[in-house]
Amino acid sequence: MKKNLKDLTIEELKQFFVGDGLEPFRARQIFRWIWKKDCKRIADITTISKDQRNLLEEKSTIRTLKQLEVRRAKDKVVKFLFGLNDGCTVESVYIPTKKRKTVCVSTQVGCALKCAICMTGQSGFRRNLHAGEIADQVRTIESYAEENITNVVLMGMGEPLLNYKNVIKAMRIINDDLGMNIGARKITVSTAGIIPGIVKLAREPMQVKLAVSLNAANDEKRDKLMPINKRYNLRRLFNALDEYYAEKGKRVTFEYVIIDGFNDSLKEAKALAGITKR
Repeated sequence: MKKNLKDLTIEELKQFFVGDGLEPFRARQIFRWIWKKDCKRIADITTISKDQRNLLEEKSTIRTLKQLEVRRAKDKVVKFLFGLNDGCTVESVYIPTKKRKTVCVSTQVGCALKCAICMTGQSGFRRNLHAGEIADQVRTIESYAEENITNVVLMGMGEPLLNYKNVIKAMRIINDDLGMNIGARKITVSTAGIIPGIVKLAREPMQVKLAVSLNAANDEKRDKLMPINKRYNLRRLFNALDEYYAEKGKRVTFEYVIIDGFNDSLKEAKALAGITKR
């Protein structure tokens, strides 16, 4: 199968060109064509010769998402259904406000975590998204909106930290100044609490933000909502978040879905304040 150029960072493009008669500096040009100019065909890259384009087309391509469905809400939020090259589908959401133009992207087809509050978790896991498939959600929505995207949140379908390698690469592509040039501090990774991924993210040089889907203030209730808590309970989770804060010096965002009669009492609120105050 031909290599998708959207899956490669600039450094990976340089390595990909080795031995093919394409100078390393061409990597920066081609990367810019793909992400800054939203070029969809190698044949349209005019800063390399026709022979070089033909050579590149022999073993690579530029794959783009297929826009299958668009749903617009009254509050101007737009939900997209995208088709992938293998027939799978993922959803993304565009959330425009006066101050921010935010895109919420998926990182997996389906999800293996089976959280009770998430429809994706009930559908099962198919596969991880490639880096280009993650980043291209942002690129495609930016072209649709005809506005510069200011913020990216990785909290759509799937658990980002279970697709760590591709998620990190996608964030580098999104952040690159020759690409969409979205600041690392404007990119947020949302997790159900995958501790090894949190620890690895803490050590990443990129200054991205972290959000944790909490939804309960004790293990008994969180176990019912989020089975992953049986493996990574709240004590272990908050120890990992302490390590993240010590490394990054950045506050963590907590996400909490309020469920009538289950986790919405005053007692629950006090417990939530107690465990998150640190």
